[in-house]
Amino acid sequence: MSIPSPDFKIYETALRVGGLAAREAGAYILSESGAVSSDDIFVKGTHDLVSRVDHEAQRIITAHIAEAFPRHHILAEEGDDNVHIPGKGYTWIIDPLDGTTNFLHGVPPWAVSIALAYQGEPQMGIVFDVTRNELFTAAEGMGAFVNGQPCRVSDSSHLNDSLLSTGFPYRDFEHMDAYLSALGHFMKETRGVRRPGCASIDLAWVAAGRFDGFFESGLHPWDVAAGMVLVREAGGRLSNYEGGGDLTPLGGQIIASNGHIHDHMAHILQPVRNVLNPA
Repeated sequence: MSIPSPDFKIYETALRVGGLAAREAGAYILSESGAVSSDDIFVKGTHDLVSRVDHEAQRIITAHIAEAFPRHHILAEEGDDNVHIPGKGYTWIIDPLDGTTNFLHGVPPWAVSIALAYQGEPQMGIVFDVTRNELFTAAEGMGAFVNGQPCRVSDSSHLNDSLLSTGFPYRDFEHMDAYLSALGHFMKETRGVRRPGCASIDLAWVAAGRFDGFFESGLHPWDVAAGMVLVREAGGRLSNYEGGGDLTPLGGQIIASNGHIHDHMAHILQPVRNVLNPA
């Protein structure tokens, strides 16, 4: 459940500052596409890469935020902070380059993701699809937009009319068999399942009605915070794999949908849920 800020005007300023930061960082990222060498890449894990471009994009974004909101906390993917969103005050949650592996291989999409949380709850979200030049924005009670035009989730009412997206496990492989079983069900019962490799875009495209639903687990707050606001403000539904509203820890497991197919998705994900949350 969302927690309204005591000052809604802050979201207007946050959208302006965050939008400028996202576009500036995106322009820098695009200018570096194809120019990154192996010496510029750092391996955080076998399937988890970071480059100098991530770091510079983050510097650009945080500079904008620190100037406009010097008292706000910042939680960023390439920072030194623990993965924890304070339960008080305002916290910016940033992924300066979501889809780093895509970017390094020259395979879109990749995006800039910026969210503002109040009392631990994401209230404003910005996702900038760099290669498509699409800026997705949303804030509590203000609706969701793509390049300034309102967007809404799809109206597909059945799973067999739906196109889904997901992300493959890349940190914890203990539930791989259960995940593949659920994936097989979705492949049989939908129009298709896509894997863009960029969770913020997955969520933005659910908000825009391009995907009807999305599911993934093992993510971090910066992967999902902005996109969650987009989906919520576009009229969609968010939950954990049980279909409930408790999404803590943020990114641990998430279903996002147009609402109509949500319960069916949660039912199919039951085997994965049972492995992740054993009785």
